[in-house]
Amino acid sequence: MGAAALWIAILLIGGGIALDRVLTDAITRNFDDGMAYVLTAMVASAEIGPDGEVFFNRPLADQRFLEPSSGLYYQISSPDHEDWRSRSLWDRALKLDVKRTGNELTIYDSDQFPEEPLRVMERRIMLPGSAVKWTFAVAQARAGLDDQISTLRTTLVRSFALLGLGLLILAGLQTFYGLRPLRAVRREIARMRDGEKSRVTEAMPTEVLPMVEELNALLAHNEQQAEEARAHAGNLAHALKTPLTVVMNAAAANADDLNSTVMREAATMRRQIDHHLARARAVGRRGMAQSRTPVWQSLEAVERAVGRLYPDVRIDMDGDKLAQVRVERQDLDELLGNLIENAAKYGGGSVFATVKAPLNGFVTIEVEDDGSGIPEQDRERIFDRGARLDTGKPGTGLGLAIVRDVAEIYGGSVSLDESEDLGGLLVNLRLPAARV
Repeated sequence: MGAAALWIAILLIGGGIALDRVLTDAITRNFDDGMAYVLTAMVASAEIGPDGEVFFNRPLADQRFLEPSSGLYYQISSPDHEDWRSRSLWDRALKLDVKRTGNELTIYDSDQFPEEPLRVMERRIMLPGSAVKWTFAVAQARAGLDDQISTLRTTLVRSFALLGLGLLILAGLQTFYGLRPLRAVRREIARMRDGEKSRVTEAMPTEVLPMVEELNALLAHNEQQAEEARAHAGNLAHALKTPLTVVMNAAAANADDLNSTVMREAATMRRQIDHHLARARAVGRRGMAQSRTPVWQSLEAVERAVGRLYPDVRIDMDGDKLAQVRVERQDLDELLGNLIENAAKYGGGSVFATVKAPLNGFVTIEVEDDGSGIPEQDRERIFDRGARLDTGKPGTGLGLAIVRDVAEIYGGSVSLDESEDLGGLLVNLRLPAARV
């Protein structure tokens, strides 16, 4: 409202000043046109008599020239002749500059009569039969002109003040009624904070309806995340309960195979913890602002790490170096790390990673190896937690399960196929693309 009041005041003051100048100039021009008409009539009626003095061959029509101090005067002057003045001047005379050069029309304000400010119009004329130039002057009291201008300005100030007040009242009403839906939203949010409701259900105007819909969608998203977090905690607790029970029973019974039982059940618990923590991290990061991670930078970091673990394995990369995905960097590193490490561990010594350009809103990352691959009937089972086809090499069997779960949390997918170039396993990882 303060900004609106300031802007309205600036516009009205600027507009009022401009309008005042235009109308004042118009009134003044009209005033001067009347004087110019009289001056033209004087010049047209003036002649030079036998004695060399100027006279009018017909009287001027305005009777105010005959009334003393009437407010309308004329005077004809020359350096070598006596001034010829209107009777309205009585014993006064206009102070004219008879020695100035030039024949242009001159208009100015004069204060030579202290009690009566004048507006004077004069012109130098060479009359036929005269050897000198005569200065014709018409003077009129400014009182009428000043009264018109004063009336105009009073009207303008009152009108613009009333207009400004009306605009401020309208701006206030617009602000009060226009922002009423937002106050309604605030009340709804206060009710949700107090636990009275879980959504904004009050009918809203079209202008704020999109905001309300987004707010409800955000609340639903947060509830979904909270529910997923509770589900993860419950699943983890349930998954740990059985191994802990086995260990406690073995310890209570002083079983001979206590050591092996503890190691076996601890490995089971570690797998469960790793799996659920990976899912929980991905779910938590998914709720953050739109992530943007360059695939190539993550791929290079993973290639360096895996290369140190498997120095005899050759890892090659190719494809779109500018592709970005809407996945947190740590999760993308874990996804690519699991895939490339599995390819290096179970392949024959060659791994090839390809980043394809975004298509239909997704970036596809292919990881191939030259190993023995996975039979088609086992490709779905390999995604189960703890599933391992090669038990001769160390591992928890959680790699592909974590990859699938994290990819799905971000709206992506992972699938297995046979590599046509290397002959081993081909993993297709599809992740939502971010705008470059």
